[in-house]
Amino acid sequence: MIAVLAGGVGAAKFLRGLVDVADPASITVIGNTADDEEFLGLHVSPDLDTVVYTLADVVDPETGWGIANDTYTTLEQAEKLGQSTWFKLGDKDIATHLLRTRLLREGKTLSEATQAVVEAFGVKCRLLPMTDDRIRTIVTTDQGDVSFQEYFVHRRQKDDVRALRFEGAEDARPAPGVLEALQDADAIIIAPSNPLVSIGPILAVPGIRDALVATSAKVAAISPIIGGRALKGPADRMLTSLGHESSAIGVAKLYADILDVLVLDSEDAGLASDIEALDIDAVVTNTIMRDAESRAALAEATLKSIS
Repeated sequence: MIAVLAGGVGAAKFLRGLVDVADPASITVIGNTADDEEFLGLHVSPDLDTVVYTLADVVDPETGWGIANDTYTTLEQAEKLGQSTWFKLGDKDIATHLLRTRLLREGKTLSEATQAVVEAFGVKCRLLPMTDDRIRTIVTTDQGDVSFQEYFVHRRQKDDVRALRFEGAEDARPAPGVLEALQDADAIIIAPSNPLVSIGPILAVPGIRDALVATSAKVAAISPIIGGRALKGPADRMLTSLGHESSAIGVAKLYADILDVLVLDSEDAGLASDIEALDIDAVVTNTIMRDAESRAALAEATLKSIS
């Protein structure tokens, strides 16, 4: 059994490669829900949906999120009616949020609603939200505190991040099956996601980090930082502004208490000895996922490192 901690686009690409080299039924994905927000009265789970759409082969290949060839008639009409439309929701995408929102209003948990979405799209992996409780990533900038989606989408990540907090995390509980998946796993992988705002909220749920420390399974992470830069998103700038090193070493230090292996890109081969000095094995390979072949190769290399 394989457990994967996952954020959005980068994690979803990795998972697409993983299901090509491992039995999807053996994979449990634990997804970040601290980015969840309500838009147009609908509960939106961006990271969970990106994983589902990617594994279902319906994701927009240009953006890495949303549904391919979607239309935006509903959003255009909502704007005419004076609604806030800065968060882009396609018509097909809205159908997913309608299903989730209806189930939540009927009293279902987020875990149950997520399972319904997974089944509707025919995804064979098990996908669990990190918690059924409400956690929100709050970003502190020089202009004040904003939600993660306000910072990431509306303000286009232009602000320097001065602090992060995961509102509600201290009172949250892992969703049903999360701790069991970590305890029963033969291998655990932290996907190439932003370590601060994609994986950080998962680790902030009480019990999850402790389970990773206690597990007898090996834990590997793929660095999302290559040559000091993030391929997509603000992870490199966030690491720097929050006092961390924007490098594979900085990532390794954030995970040092739970990590056995760090997979880093060939460009960062020179950092391997410094990572191993942290008592973490360093595996050097190509980590840039350009196509199906490179995704599968990265998944194979990661599994091999902890087998």
